[in-house]
Amino acid sequence: MPALLFEVRNHIAYLTLNRPEVHNALNPEVLVRMAEAWRRVNEDDEIRAAIVTGAGAKSFSSGADLGKLIPLFTGARKPEDEWDQKLFADRKLGDQALLRKYDVDKPIIAAVNGFCIAGGFELMQACDLRVVAEHARFGLQEVKWAIVPAGGSLVRLPRQMPYCKAMEILLTGNLIDAAEAYRLGLVNYVTPADQVMAKAEELAAAIAANGPLAVKAIKQGVRRATGRPYEEGFKIENEVTRPVMKSRDAQEGPRAFMEKRKPNYQGR
Repeated sequence: MPALLFEVRNHIAYLTLNRPEVHNALNPEVLVRMAEAWRRVNEDDEIRAAIVTGAGAKSFSSGADLGKLIPLFTGARKPEDEWDQKLFADRKLGDQALLRKYDVDKPIIAAVNGFCIAGGFELMQACDLRVVAEHARFGLQEVKWAIVPAGGSLVRLPRQMPYCKAMEILLTGNLIDAAEAYRLGLVNYVTPADQVMAKAEELAAAIAANGPLAVKAIKQGVRRATGRPYEEGFKIENEVTRPVMKSRDAQEGPRAFMEKRKPNYQGR
């Protein structure tokens, strides 16, 4: 079985980390396949939202495979198979997999079904919406092993929660539970384990039913404007809005409302 499963249903792409026997640890195959999957999400106009989750009931992802991935990056291990060779030949694939220096212009929902640690936590930080199981745990334990959580956490985490709590997580390597993650605003919903995917699909379906050009513009505008001065942000807002307002979908939406019917959006 592939280390990452990918399928599309009802305008929703599903990415499933498929190494449950090692808590869905990120090895070279996972990173290469995930980088390819995100490109497919971007390029396929039929896809309007994505859900990423982990196989099994214990873990979303425990992060980098310390026996396979990190030694390859440090030079302690030479490439041994096609996945090693691909990742070794193009280190940018790792960044693309964790959505670092690579933007997906469609909303991504994390369905976190258990431990979400290190690179798994960094992947969740890159997602737009997060639904997590009550038993989920979160943390960045790299510092305990004398390495740095450099898959986006030094940049993203202090922007997504209070600075002092972000620094506590980064510097101690301690875990927090789902209730604490919710209290800190890191996740949208905490549900029983057997309801995580259903809630994620509910959110994805709601997004997929909306105007796809408007959805993409909203995500792009928020990402580009965040942290900028108001005047710069307003210019970006105008820039991403203008082509949407000229689209056929922008005509279809109000027309469908007036005619009391479901809109038929085409992404044009």
